[in-house]
This record gives sequence, C-alpha cells and structure tokens, in this order.
Amino acid sequence: MIEVKNLVKRYGDHTAVDHLSFQIEKGKIYGFLGPNGAGKSTTMNMITGYIASTEGQVLIDGHDILDEPEAAKKCIGYLPEQPPLYFDMTVLEYLKFVADLKKIPKDKKSSMIEEVMDMVKITDMKNRLIKNLSKGYRQRVGLAQAILGYPEVIILDEPTVGLDPKQIIEIRSLIKNLKKKHTVILSSHILSEVSAICDYVLIISHGKLVASDTPDNLGKLAAGSNNLNMLIKGSRTQICQSLEAVEGIREVSISRAEEQNVWNVKVSSEENTDIREKVFYKMAETGCPILEMQSKKVSLEEIFLELTDSENQKEDSVKSQDGEEGEEKNDSDL
Repeated sequence: MIEVKNLVKRYGDHTAVDHLSFQIEKGKIYGFLGPNGAGKSTTMNMITGYIASTEGQVLIDGHDILDEPEAAKKCIGYLPEQPPLYFDMTVLEYLKFVADLKKIPKDKKSSMIEEVMDMVKITDMKNRLIKNLSKGYRQRVGLAQAILGYPEVIILDEPTVGLDPKQIIEIRSLIKNLKKKHTVILSSHILSEVSAICDYVLIISHGKLVASDTPDNLGKLAAGSNNLNMLIKGSRTQICQSLEAVEGIREVSISRAEEQNVWNVKVSSEENTDIREKVFYKMAETGCPILEMQSKKVSLEEIFLELTDSENQKEDSVKSQDGEEGEEKNDSDL
C-alpha cells in the first residue's frame, strides 16, 4: 500500500530523517514510535506530500507522492498534530468545505458527511462553531476530515496529544474501529497508546528505523526477553552451578537477599521457552528450595528504551571518534 525508500530530510547541517525505508500493508494499524525529535512528524509530512524529501521516494498505491501528487493524495486521509480547522465555521460547514476540496460527488456528499459525523460522534455538534468546541471535539472534527472520502490510508500524527484520559480512551476506540475499512498509521511517543492500539510497530530514533515488528515479536530484539525472578535458599555456588546446567537458560545473576542464606536470583531464558518447571525440579534435586518465583516478560517500554539508548550510544561514539580525529588533525597541523 505504501512504500518508503531511502527517505532523507535535511535542514542545513541537521539530518531529521536518515535513509528511512519501510512498507505498509493493507488492513493493519501501524504505530510509528519514537522519542520527541526522532523525526516522526517530518516523516509523516513527507509521506503525505506536505513537505518534500531531500532524497528518497514515497509510493502510495504505486503513485509517487511528488510526481503524481493528486493520485497519491486521493488514497490518504491526514490528521496533523494540529488539526487543520477553520474556527469561524460550524462543524457542518467545515465538513462540506472539506468534501468539496476532496471532490466528493454532490449526490454522495450529504450522506457521507452524516455517516462520518456519526462515526466520530460529533452529530450533536454539527451546528456549533468550531472555536466553541473542546479540544477533544476539535480532535474528532479533525479526524472526521481525515476520514471523509473514505481514503484507503489514514495517517494520524499524535492524535491524542493534550487530551484528558476520557477523551484519549474515546479517540483510541475510534481509531480501532477505523481498522475495519482502512489502513491506519499512528505516530506517537506514548508507549501505552501504541501497545493498546497497534498491530505493528516501527521504532525510529535520530531519524533512523531501529526496529519494526509486532509488539510481541519486538521482545526478541531485547536482551533478556524472558526473565524469571526468584528467591532461593541455599549455597550460592550450588544455585549458580545448577541453574547454568538447565537447558534454555542464557544468563544467571545472583545477589544477597535480606534473609540469611537466601538469594535474589534473576534468570534470562531463550525466547518462547518456559523454563519454570525445569528450574523447579532442578532446585528440588539440588536441595535448594525456591521461596518465590515470578515470570516477567520485557515490556514495550523496556524494549523502546533499550533500542533508542543503544542508538544514542552509537551517535555519541561516532561524535567522540570524530572529535578524536579532529584533535589528531589539529596536532598534525601543529
């Protein structure tokens, strides 16, 4: 549906998006995740043709967004972070205006506007001036203009920013319902939002794609994707040797607990491997009773922090090397 190839956006010496490539398939909700300043909004703006890329290509249903903008944009509904609203219009006037811009046939315009207003639950507000609406309702009107014309792809840039908890839940519910008829790309830096809504996650850091997969499969990219936390009584040496002999265990870390002769033990296992039963029998055989056992999977938050932190460390390393090279050059000049 959407193909992004080696997308680059530079502002002077600053590279906001750095050779980004990915594909979007039909019928899913995609989460475009990254910290503030990662390049999410810039990427959204280039995909929709709002700004031009420095390098690279964006294809929407086979149409290049720069070479065939009209054909490509017909496939897209876009809600920017700041909804493009005219505050002195009523909701109905505004949606009629948007329908005309989108060249929706006159015989379908009224019924489609009614359907969309009903879908986003703003029918009761249709005769209200947009400037008199709450932020939550303005966001719904922005969502309505994106849906109008029923484009195949709907792109939402930070759709819940600034909303209260009740409004966030309502907007999330609306987005989930869109999946039935549309492909949705959701840009956000809110991890809980992405994990609650999205089928597929793309994580971006410093303008680069650092990971892309389903929320469940992303756990494989994190160190210690399955952890077992335990309290075990016995000899430290015996506990370590016994656990290291268990098949499927990758790493064992142990530290002293508050009770005498009791240890906090953390075990990392291979993905999709349940080692609890093996560990239980091994400790029973060794004569080291397990006082507590808790299985823990790595959360999306932990994966996100690990991936973006590693990217930051790479950036810092490159900068450090550049600095050292510069010093060497200066020394040679002397």
